[in-house]
Amino acid sequence: MKITVFGATGMVGKHLVNLALERDFSVRAFSRDAWANRRIHPNLEVFKGYVFQQDEVEAALAGADAVLSVLGGATDGIDKTRSLGMKTIVEAMGKTGVKRIVAVGGMGILNANDDTLIFHTEKFPAAYKPVSQEHFKAYQFLAASSLDWTMVCPPTIVDGGFTGSYETKEDFPAAGKFQINAGDLADFMLKELTGNQFVRHRVGISNLSKCAAKT
Repeated sequence: MKITVFGATGMVGKHLVNLALERDFSVRAFSRDAWANRRIHPNLEVFKGYVFQQDEVEAALAGADAVLSVLGGATDGIDKTRSLGMKTIVEAMGKTGVKRIVAVGGMGILNANDDTLIFHTEKFPAAYKPVSQEHFKAYQFLAASSLDWTMVCPPTIVDGGFTGSYETKEDFPAAGKFQINAGDLADFMLKELTGNQFVRHRVGISNLSKCAAKT
């Protein structure tokens, strides 16, 4: 399977690229810089581009079977990479015929209950509302599309490796430590890409209380 990874130079993106290559995916790493050139691998292709440029995004999707998006940016709400980047990706997928995408959002856009999202609750920290609004807009672009999308909504992401010790839950936060290793997040995204357990759903994820990185 050939996958295009948006946000390949970030913390989660690097884990995604490395884990995907270990699992024999053909990886096209979309980036504004040449980070991926530091690693030579027969199944790795570096694609330099800007996520706001639809022609460049379309070119990066040509021949791909699926998309993984781990777009990041500032958390002040001024940076629109998460929302407008997703808008560009969704439109480009529509034009190129790529249907499957697994993307990262934020825990704030999961359900607190059947009627309320977490970031709409009174106790949600005001400092995180702008970035949660960005995640929510990205989610809306996916939900309004005809794509086979899954949006993984983690709590705090830490730069840790794969442990395999994590829980997931459809549309609600998962029980556990309320943090997730980047390696475990990458593992779940790759499994969901082909397992299709949560198509057109958000997913909560969290490491279990006791877990250690596998060597």
